Amino acid sequence: MKLATLKEGGRDGTLIVVSRDLAHGVRATDIAPTLQAALDDWQTTAPRLHALYDALCMHRHKAVEHAFELDFGALAAPFPRAYEFVDGSAYLPHVERVRKARGATVPESFYTDPLMYQATSAGFLAPRDPLIVPSEDYGIDLEAEVVVVTDDVPMAVTPEHASQHIQLIGLVNDVSLRNLIPVELAKGFGFLQSKPRSALSPVLVTPDELRDAWREDKVHLPMRTWINGQWFGEAEAGEDMQFNFAQLVAHAAKTRPLAAGTIVGSGTIANQDTSRGASCLAEQRTVEKLRDGEAVTPFLKYGDTVKIDMHDLDGNSIFGAIEQRVEPPGD
Repeated sequence: MKLATLKEGGRDGTLIVVSRDLAHGVRATDIAPTLQAALDDWQTTAPRLHALYDALCMHRHKAVEHAFELDFGALAAPFPRAYEFVDGSAYLPHVERVRKARGATVPESFYTDPLMYQATSAGFLAPRDPLIVPSEDYGIDLEAEVVVVTDDVPMAVTPEHASQHIQLIGLVNDVSLRNLIPVELAKGFGFLQSKPRSALSPVLVTPDELRDAWREDKVHLPMRTWINGQWFGEAEAGEDMQFNFAQLVAHAAKTRPLAAGTIVGSGTIANQDTSRGASCLAEQRTVEKLRDGEAVTPFLKYGDTVKIDMHDLDGNSIFGAIEQRVEPPGD
């Protein structure tokens, strides 16, 4: 099934079920007021939401009477705010190239122990919200990633059992301010100012919606990105992923349980095959530096637009596209 959140009903929005073709929605407030509330009691709410989804897709029942045409501009992020967002860096080709460009090697531990940090979750941008950044000098970058959402995950869960706790899948534009990162990392205490709010895809879907594309706890489809309407990349999300999502969830839960609604990111999708383009500007600039001796692709400027989407094997958008325009703060 496919779930989304309307910009109504308070800070956490209103939960809706969305048709498979992303054309219609129906409010699900008689089941759960918000997506977080649904995840809090997932064993009870999931079957009822699935029944409503089937009715909507099959044009049966009251679902049709109360359905409305879906307006992506009316959607909030599926989780306008979340208890937790932890982001991995599971695509080591990206890490290897970045380190090679600065003359460093990849520690052996990176191949056996996932990289992960605590990301911003107090607020997510809606999929059509502008990306507002105080200064172009910060080095504004997109990062196209896959995310999964869990139910309650016990502490020290194994990857095998962690797989059972993955309930929803979606996309994120995990925005980075590249020119602020080096100074922050040099302090040895992680990201803060260099990681502003990110944007989630219009809808999140249950793993069964991906059919054969969801296997081995990975999404085996290309991540498609455009900048200013021009093709930028279509890296294969199921390829070159060193750690699958079950392993990432287990890593995050090693010493603490994860609350229902925890969002776990894959990190920027990158392949060994650079002809597929990139999923972030830092990756493209690194490829240019290694190939030509210098990076020429600029970071995002005010007025630039970004589009991130993923299609099924029939060419249909699965999650809806994240479409954002970079803007300065208002007066």
